[in-house]
Amino acid sequence: MSYALVAEQILNGLQFGVMLFLMSAGLTLIFGVMGLINLAHGSLYMVGAFAAAAVAGLTGSFLLALLAALMAAAIAGALVELIVIRRLYDKDHLDQVLATFALILIFSEGTRWIFGSFPLYLDIPDYLSGPVGLPGGIQYPLYRIALIVVGLLIAIGLGVVISRTRIGIQIRAGENDREMIAALGVDISRLYTLVFAVGAALAGLAGALVGAIQSVQVGMGEPVLILAFVVIVIGGIGSIKGALIGSLLVGLVETLGGIFLPQIFKLVMDASAATSVGSSLSSMAIYILMGGVLIWRPTGLFGAR
Repeated sequence: MSYALVAEQILNGLQFGVMLFLMSAGLTLIFGVMGLINLAHGSLYMVGAFAAAAVAGLTGSFLLALLAALMAAAIAGALVELIVIRRLYDKDHLDQVLATFALILIFSEGTRWIFGSFPLYLDIPDYLSGPVGLPGGIQYPLYRIALIVVGLLIAIGLGVVISRTRIGIQIRAGENDREMIAALGVDISRLYTLVFAVGAALAGLAGALVGAIQSVQVGMGEPVLILAFVVIVIGGIGSIKGALIGSLLVGLVETLGGIFLPQIFKLVMDASAATSVGSSLSSMAIYILMGGVLIWRPTGLFGAR
C-alpha cells in the first residue's frame, strides 16, 4: 500500500471530520444549552444544500450560494425554534423526539414539493477545481483542501466566541444554570433562538459545502445526523472542543477503516471473505470507538457532566 494512498485517505478523513464538526457543533450547543434532542438538525443540513444549489443555478455564484445556505438554514432554524421547539423545553425527551421527527417529515415532503424528487447538483467553482500538489508527490483536490481549511477556521472562530466573548459567556452560563442567568436579566428566550439559529446556519453551511462533492437530495441529512450524535457522545455534550476532536476521530476512523480493515483481513483469509468481514467491521468501527470512549469516560472526552 503506497504512501500516497495512505496520505490521501487521511486527508479524506480530515475533510469528512471537519464537515461533521459543522453539523455536530450546532447540535452540541443545542443539546448542551437547551437540553433538547433535535432530530430535525439533519433537515437543516438539507435545507442549506438545496438553498445553495438553487441560488447557484440562478446566479452562477458559489459564494452567493454559500450565503444563501447560511441565511436559509438560520431563518428555518429560528422559525422552528419560535413555532415548535419553544413549546418543548419543559417536555420530556420522548415528546422532543416525536416532535422533531415530525419536523423531519415536514421538511422532507416540503423540499420534495418545492424542488421535486430528483437530485440537484452544485458545481465546484473554477477557482477551487483541479488538484493541488502536496509533499511526497500527492495530487489532492483543491476543493477538499479548502473544506479542511474553512472547517478549521470556523472551529477556531467558534471556540473564541464561546470562550472569550460576552455572548459566549451567556451561552456557557445557560448550559449550567439557565434560571440564574434569566434572574440576572439575560433574555433566555432570545438566547435560545440565537443558539438554535447559529446551529442551524452551521448545519446549512455544511450541507452546501458537501453538496458540491455529492448530489443534493431529499433525506441527505439523516445519515450525517446519526454520525453527528456519535460525535457529541464521544466528544462530550456541550463542548465545542469535544465536537472538533470527536469529529476528526469519527472522520478518520470511518474513512481509514473502510480502506485498511479489508487489507488487514486479506493477510489471514481469502480476498472475498476479507472484503466482506472488513467492510462489516468498518461500518461498526465508529460505534466500537464510541463504546470504548464511554467505558473510559462516561461523559465523553471533554464532557463536564
